[in-house]
Amino acid sequence: MSRKPRVVVAMSGGVDSAVAAVLLIEQGYEVVGISLKLLPGAAGNGSERADRCCSVKDAEDARLVAAQLGIPYYILNYESQFQRDVIREFTEAYLGGVTPNPCVRCNELIKFGSLLRQTVGLGAERLATGHYARVEQDQASGRYLLRRGVDQERDQSYFLYSLTQAQLARACLPIGHMTKEQVRARAAAYGLKIADKADSQDLCFVGHDYRTYLREQCGDRLGSGPITDCAGRVLGQHSGLPFYTVGQRSGLGLAGGPYYVVRLDPKTNAVVVGRRDELLQPEFVADQLNLIAWDRLTDERSVLMKVRSRQAAMPARVFPLRDGQIRVRWEQPQPAPAPGQAAVFYDAVEPDLLIGGATVAADREASY
Repeated sequence: MSRKPRVVVAMSGGVDSAVAAVLLIEQGYEVVGISLKLLPGAAGNGSERADRCCSVKDAEDARLVAAQLGIPYYILNYESQFQRDVIREFTEAYLGGVTPNPCVRCNELIKFGSLLRQTVGLGAERLATGHYARVEQDQASGRYLLRRGVDQERDQSYFLYSLTQAQLARACLPIGHMTKEQVRARAAAYGLKIADKADSQDLCFVGHDYRTYLREQCGDRLGSGPITDCAGRVLGQHSGLPFYTVGQRSGLGLAGGPYYVVRLDPKTNAVVVGRRDELLQPEFVADQLNLIAWDRLTDERSVLMKVRSRQAAMPARVFPLRDGQIRVRWEQPQPAPAPGQAAVFYDAVEPDLLIGGATVAADREASY
């Protein structure tokens, strides 16, 4: 019997990607493990936090898992691209008053971008990761679909919304039908030492506090400015525009609250705050639309929308505009999303089916 095709598994050193490799081996695939060196200065001197991914310790864990599974294992250095396409973009976005989503960009440009191209160059047909999401092909249309992971608490489909049909055609997500508990149990049953390894937390290059990171990286570009209400009255001073985000309530240091950050104004370097009702918004505009389940959006459609990965998807309607823009109108007014956040929408009838997503626009005026 001929062996199944070769699959590359992106191994993070965690239990999820390790079990993904186990499942593929059991299905008869020829599996190759690859870890990515993304972070500059990871010298293995013991300074890396244990709860942050992509450390030297993670690479060592991945190597030991690969050795136990008897599969080839390699480390590829994508440090320069990660610095350019993810870290620098993250920093510049915050400096410009925009809230970035680096995990979306990393999946799009690094894992299912450069690594996927390298995967094909290695003679592998597909790239597997430990994401909690599911890919399937619709037999009627031939389109590749993206569905939520079965484990609703771990679902990561939100972070994969920007993948193209070509990328999804080669994406393999073996644990999307499992819960975290089932993944750990499977790892323990296979005898993997990382079965109980703690999950990584926060952004791999930032840690717990992105404000500290920004202060360290670009403190000379940060300047104080006014905190105003929506009528323009100055209520206080802020220590730097990037330290605030739309919807923020804590840390404003204002008397007479509660106040919420309603918007950031890079032109005047002002943080604009308001009461809860001033934060609520009936609609917003998003651009850079990417559709997965549909080939185009030609008229108004009902969806379930979320603008933060951990929030519940809420009923809304999407309207096509010009130049890849959409207008999102909530069924009930919701807290305003921050420019730069991912606006990801799911099917109103099949809530686990991801339709597509876009980036919340900084300019609230639509292009008609």
